[in-house]
Amino acid sequence: MLDKVRQEHIILGVDPGTLYMGYAVLHTVGQQVEILEFGAYDVHKLEGQYPRLQKEFFFLQSIIDKYHPSCLAIETQFVDKNPQTMIKIVHAQGVAIAAALSKDVPIYEYSPMKIKMAITGNGHSTKQQVAGMLQRFLHIPEEEMPKKLDATDALGIAYCHFLQLGLPTSGGGAKDWTTFAKRKGLTDKGLTGPAAQLAAALATVKKKK
Repeated sequence: MLDKVRQEHIILGVDPGTLYMGYAVLHTVGQQVEILEFGAYDVHKLEGQYPRLQKEFFFLQSIIDKYHPSCLAIETQFVDKNPQTMIKIVHAQGVAIAAALSKDVPIYEYSPMKIKMAITGNGHSTKQQVAGMLQRFLHIPEEEMPKKLDATDALGIAYCHFLQLGLPTSGGGAKDWTTFAKRKGLTDKGLTGPAAQLAAALATVKKKK
């Protein structure tokens, strides 16, 4: 497991969308994380679903060619009350997956609840709460925070995958850093990297309560 954690990774996170597609590229070495690029790719001005999907496909291919990610992390298991909306999102997911497959990039899927749990410790967090935690974890200046939550959603997906690289494979089956930190008492120790950031965030949340 240590070899896996210490390795260098370039993680491409994608939040599939039909009007705006969130994307984020993280460069990680051990517990060090650097944001290479993130944003919301805008296709809403194009007429028709298929031209938008085509544009997203070629854009993701260009991102892959630029950064050569070691994997694609993507949100899946999307559920919406409107079947037509759900179908469109599934199409966007398929386009992102196809772009990765066309470049032989391994794919990892995470449910919305899994992503929120990994970032905030609460599977029912709002998008704004996820964005706020990511801003704290990754030290993003306020002026650099994107207006579109699609971008921070994608960043959360990529960061969720990064956290999975450091999770233990045994020891009670912890499924996120919050659970693992609480069980091991990490919030009381002088740790560095994601664990320390999580501990600080947890302490802040407790104070607010």
